Amino acid sequence: MNVFKNRNFLVLFLGRLVSNAGDSLYAVAAMWLVYDLGGSAFYTGLAGFLTLLPQSLQFLAGPLVDRWQLKWTLVISQLIEFLLIITIPICYYLGLLNVSVVLTIMPLATLVNQVAYPAQSASLPKILTKEELVKGNAAFSFAYQGVDLTFNAVAGILVAAVGAVSLYIIDSITFLIAAFLFLLLNVPEKEKKRNEKAKKSFKKVMRTYISEIKEGVSVIRSSLLVKIILGSVVANFAVGMTIAVLPVLADTLGGSNIYGYYLAALSAGTLIGALFASWAERYRLGIFSIVSFVIASVLWVLSSIAPWTAVSIALFGMAWIPIGMTNVLFAALLQTTIPENLLGRVFSVLMSINTIAMPIGSLIGGTLTEWIGSQIVFGFIALGIAVVPIYWFFNKNLRNLPAIKNIDAAYIGLRLSDNVEFTKNN
Repeated sequence: MNVFKNRNFLVLFLGRLVSNAGDSLYAVAAMWLVYDLGGSAFYTGLAGFLTLLPQSLQFLAGPLVDRWQLKWTLVISQLIEFLLIITIPICYYLGLLNVSVVLTIMPLATLVNQVAYPAQSASLPKILTKEELVKGNAAFSFAYQGVDLTFNAVAGILVAAVGAVSLYIIDSITFLIAAFLFLLLNVPEKEKKRNEKAKKSFKKVMRTYISEIKEGVSVIRSSLLVKIILGSVVANFAVGMTIAVLPVLADTLGGSNIYGYYLAALSAGTLIGALFASWAERYRLGIFSIVSFVIASVLWVLSSIAPWTAVSIALFGMAWIPIGMTNVLFAALLQTTIPENLLGRVFSVLMSINTIAMPIGSLIGGTLTEWIGSQIVFGFIALGIAVVPIYWFFNKNLRNLPAIKNIDAAYIGLRLSDNVEFTKNN
């Protein structure tokens, strides 16, 4: 079963590749440009805060994506990103570029992504059969991590070679190409249903929209998913600090190319972990998660004290391998326990809760780096990672979680209404 023989999937996949490449180039160039223009770790922390904050609002995007035509959502989102990104080099050549301009553009581009990525995922079930969905999702996941791995390193080298502003020009072109590719999509839409929605008054639409968000919250309330996410919140706080400290740390170690290598190591570790997740699926989720985060924390500490930059980068990448495995396992846990018709809104609510700590961590990380230095803060982050296995170990319900195949909605205590039919996805 070759999903790439499906023309629509191939177009969507290529569009995602190009769009992801643009996001990776932009992320590296933006953080480095902020540090270069502002000359302070505080600005990298503020940049991380403003960029990550829209991710915590992802729960608002779920119901909207369900209503909009997916093809035009994808096309328009890429065109908006093009206009936002090209603003940076235009301001530069007009002599108007400063750190405030970059700090304004960054969160707006991230906000657009909160619609673009859910729309891409929502398109898959409309263009693939049920039997093809696993392979389609796997291809998307590999593309996401693989592109990050490649372009994070390339972006760091390009920033050093041609400068961050020139990289923005290249970056803006990728979003134009992605928009053209998405324009070739033929995503089946339910015409009758769409027309009925169009006739609804704005008031009714908003009432339904709010109701769907509340439903997503009510489903997970008092369930083990909330406790799982609370552990991840601590880890994401540490990740937010990492985003703020890495540009400063890289600058002390050699420059923007080192920054790219650290980001590439992060992506490589996550990708390797994702590839080995199917091997880890056979083990008890509770014990495996505890062991994984202990290993990640130890490797992170070793990375912070390594005397050679290359060794530090390698250990940093290795720390993300167990994290990458658990990320995939947690995603599989959601897919096998949450009813398909609720997956979008519940997933977006969980991700919003999960990411709320990242912008706060970035702001604090930048401030601490300004006060005590990047090397100390980078090592301190490992303590945040270590909190996760401690939290899981002392929580009996989490510690005793069995293998994913033995977990269903009832086991984790999801609150499903009587009119929701639950089917476990095997």
